[in-house]
Amino acid sequence: MTTEPASSPDAARLERAYDAPAELVWELLTTAAGLEEWWAPDGFATRVGEIELKPGGRLRYTMTATAPEQVAFMRETGNPLTAELLKTFTEVVAPTRLAYLPRVDFVPGTDPYEHLTVIDIEAAGDRTNLVMTIDPLHDEAWTREYRAHRGTELDNLEAAIRRRTN
Repeated sequence: MTTEPASSPDAARLERAYDAPAELVWELLTTAAGLEEWWAPDGFATRVGEIELKPGGRLRYTMTATAPEQVAFMRETGNPLTAELLKTFTEVVAPTRLAYLPRVDFVPGTDPYEHLTVIDIEAAGDRTNLVMTIDPLHDEAWTREYRAHRGTELDNLEAAIRRRTN
């Protein structure tokens, strides 16, 4: 099922191959316990408060800065150390595709907006290929930083998979 937004022509693609079945990757992407294991940029911790896995459903979570660099960044940008964040699912096709609109409401001087993230998961024997497509943010600097954070999160997903499979 889907509510149909399309990716921007300027969207970035992040690709990873994981030594795990697609079902495990899906579980880590779509459950509160799974997301809390890995889903935060380095230096942040995540706690899921709500997850309604269907088109139009929401993921509400808090992210807390825990490392000194992130604490300093949050303070410099006038943001609290803990923020509640929201994503609205637009497509949920277990275990192959997940799309959502993250709400960007944490940038000083910028009105809140949403942008699309799409995750495609493909089973490849005992491995799983994942492609994350990320629309750009409001400017190039924030887009670069956001893409870097998402890349780190996908690396963290790999570490969570290793913990689960070893």
